Amino acid sequence: MLTKLLLTPHALKMTTLGVALISTAMVAQADEAADYPTKPIQFLVAAGAGGGVDNFARVVRPMFEEALGGARITVVNLPAASGALAHQRTANGAPDGHTLDFASTTYVTSLAAGQNPVGLDQITPVARMQSDVMALFVNPQRYPDFESFLEYAQANPGKVTVGGTHTASPDHVAFLSLRDASGLDMSFIPYDSTGNATANVLGNNIDATTTSLSPLLSYIEAGQMMPILVFSDERLADFPDVPTTVEHDWDLTDGNDRAVFVHADTPAPLVQRLEEVLKGVFDSEDYQAYAERVNLTYRDGWMAGDAYRERLEHNYELYSRLLNNEQ
Repeated sequence: MLTKLLLTPHALKMTTLGVALISTAMVAQADEAADYPTKPIQFLVAAGAGGGVDNFARVVRPMFEEALGGARITVVNLPAASGALAHQRTANGAPDGHTLDFASTTYVTSLAAGQNPVGLDQITPVARMQSDVMALFVNPQRYPDFESFLEYAQANPGKVTVGGTHTASPDHVAFLSLRDASGLDMSFIPYDSTGNATANVLGNNIDATTTSLSPLLSYIEAGQMMPILVFSDERLADFPDVPTTVEHDWDLTDGNDRAVFVHADTPAPLVQRLEEVLKGVFDSEDYQAYAERVNLTYRDGWMAGDAYRERLEHNYELYSRLLNNEQ
């Protein structure tokens, strides 16, 4: 009431008009969310066919279609430039929720490395649905546990080599985070695939590899490879004897996340609608069966968009610092 008394009649009229326009826009956005989708949807996969992100998108597709009453969805793989092309198409498209960008942690690692021109001011996370736990893996014949690895690394500065996929990958930044937190003097050797890094650990050409758990489970079951440190705040039920980074007072819980993004200007009601649909997919029996089948249940993968944005912003600052110090 006091505000109205301080306004001139013209200003009061303009203020009322502004409120009316905002209210009209909010109603229009709510109607747009309720009517969604109004045309075919594209799932842009920021990775090649057959990988973890591609499988994730293709598993979600039929569940997403069903949840929206038979929507038509096309999956398009855009692996070029560490997936940057998928992010650019999302950022340059219409902010109407009909283009969804499926990406992994490579989105933020490539952003921190300056390889990806699309920031969080151009695309926004709707939700994270997977978080594959990172770990330090060794040949158990060489290092039976983390204490033996730690003792050797401390006694032999500069001699320990750790491999993983290419520079600025989730494997690489996990290594950099571990080296930064632990203070150990170690070197990273990039390989073109997890398989090649693993083969070099088995051949004793390198001491260890940093990667996520799910790709190496067959090696673990065969007794050829073993996680000796998991990047987690709690020990994993399947590996109760393996210590965590947090047990060593290292604030380090990296995972290879997989999430869904949209254009940053997508109306909030529509982003909320998309988040609700994805949460329904995540909670479904079919999705949970898939997650268990591919060993993505070590920790809860779900994180709502706002919370995941905070995680991405934190990791961007961390990875930027680590990668800059590497140069």
